[in-house]
Amino acid sequence: MGDHNVNYLEAKKGLKSWLVTVDHKRIGLMYLFSVLFFFLAGGVFALLFRAELLTAKGDMVSADTYNTFFTLHGVIMVFLVIIPSVPAALGNFVLPLQLGAKDVAFPKLNLLSLYIFWIGATMALGTIIVGTLDPTLIGRVDTGWTFYTPYSSNGGTAVIWMTLAAFILGFSSILTGMNFIVTIHRLRAPGLTWFRLPLFIWAIYATSIIQVMATPVLGITLLLLIMENVVGIGIFNPNLGGDPVLFQHFFWFYSHPAVYIMILPGMAVQSELIAVFSQKKLFGYKYVAFSSLAIAIISFIVWGHHMFVSGQSELLSMIFSFLTFLVAIPSGVKIFNWVATMYKGSISLKTPMLWALNFMFLFTIGGLTGLHLGTLSTDVHLHDTYFVVAHFHYVMMGGTLMTFVGGIFYWWPKMTGYTYNENLGRASAIIVFIGFNVTFLIQFVMGAQGMPRRYYQYIEQYEKFHVVSTIGAFILLVGFLIAAFALVQSLIQKNKAPDNPWKARSLEWTHTATPPVEHNFIGQPVVEYGPYDYDAPMVVETLESLEAKGQPYQFSEA
Repeated sequence: MGDHNVNYLEAKKGLKSWLVTVDHKRIGLMYLFSVLFFFLAGGVFALLFRAELLTAKGDMVSADTYNTFFTLHGVIMVFLVIIPSVPAALGNFVLPLQLGAKDVAFPKLNLLSLYIFWIGATMALGTIIVGTLDPTLIGRVDTGWTFYTPYSSNGGTAVIWMTLAAFILGFSSILTGMNFIVTIHRLRAPGLTWFRLPLFIWAIYATSIIQVMATPVLGITLLLLIMENVVGIGIFNPNLGGDPVLFQHFFWFYSHPAVYIMILPGMAVQSELIAVFSQKKLFGYKYVAFSSLAIAIISFIVWGHHMFVSGQSELLSMIFSFLTFLVAIPSGVKIFNWVATMYKGSISLKTPMLWALNFMFLFTIGGLTGLHLGTLSTDVHLHDTYFVVAHFHYVMMGGTLMTFVGGIFYWWPKMTGYTYNENLGRASAIIVFIGFNVTFLIQFVMGAQGMPRRYYQYIEQYEKFHVVSTIGAFILLVGFLIAAFALVQSLIQKNKAPDNPWKARSLEWTHTATPPVEHNFIGQPVVEYGPYDYDAPMVVETLESLEAKGQPYQFSEA
């Protein structure tokens, strides 16, 4: 048995202690490093196809290889990076600490979800490697990350293995979401009422609801696709009497909520960073909290805006267009409240705050350009062009990945006990911001002029745009390498971090050591104030300390 007063990294030793652990913090770290590994792999594929697009001739790789590159980039970044990044990695580490809990509600189920993730990821990685080394053996995965039929009906067994991997990964998401929902309902510390919860918890709660409700739809869809390919039952393949548009309905019914599975956790981190580095009470707390739930609810009824050119009825397209504008309202509420929070705040431009500001600027561009794609008349022109590619990356990468990296820098001292070089961290945020805009801003112009996505050869009119975009991709690479170097250097130099370097008010900073002890808290925390009450005196109490003072805590069902 480990010493409960020793930090979680040192309480137990050896590889086995990590592989069989039920400590949510260790599981969160294993998720984190798995996600970062796949982020590297997905980035490599992006650089490969951007290098191909440097010239208009398509002279570096074949068309099939190019299709494989962008497909693998999309599959890896969506299913193995963005979806599990904040909830599974940062959420696993932070959520029980912010709730004042010793662990998640189902620790063994939490470990099982990690192993399911590894199994699905290994299957995906194995399919990639085998398909790349010998395409004649199982074929290539070159369908695009959406696995649209009939492309996915003619891709050989590689498509079957990749969709099966995505099917397995879905179970990991469902188990994680279910675990978080129960943990938030049942394991909150005394005094931690719903409206004293950090907004990180509210957004992760909304994300978990979507994961539990929407992911089974994707699972069933992929299972039907596998059955069609294996048994030959006509479901989606028109050659077998199936309907390819039915696949789009099923897929986007999951995948549009999945957009918010990806972006809501980024918003969760953003709320923490803005409040902490403005040292100010978050403006409109309840509005931000309920906007997360509103996004979760509305996200289930907007999938049809991906299908304006699929032949669906004009009335249905009008309804989906209206609902698309509706879902923008709660996102706009968050942006407004974050800006209002910074107004007259004591803003500190530390590394996490710079990544948060990156999010504010880039996600706003992504949201505003989404209006063009939600409008029927303009979407018909912009559909399947580089305008869509740019919009998607401004929302997903400019949103989720910016706050994911910002969250890593924010909680890195809590995870490791060490501080990093602030100058390197700031430089990485600035360089990534520049590289991102150089890469994707030009793609809006390219798409508006009619450049289709997924083409590996194109007319020379677009070459100058692709040259700029490819240069930006390599600037991005430099920025992320600097960020990685800063974090690795901190592990080598081992400069001890204080318990609360950011003067934050949530429980993971006020009631735990840095890094936390094995079971998070010495004593049961009691919450006397909200997580953003910077104008209130900081009171750190536990049930044990109150009882020692003769002031037993009065439990409330609030």
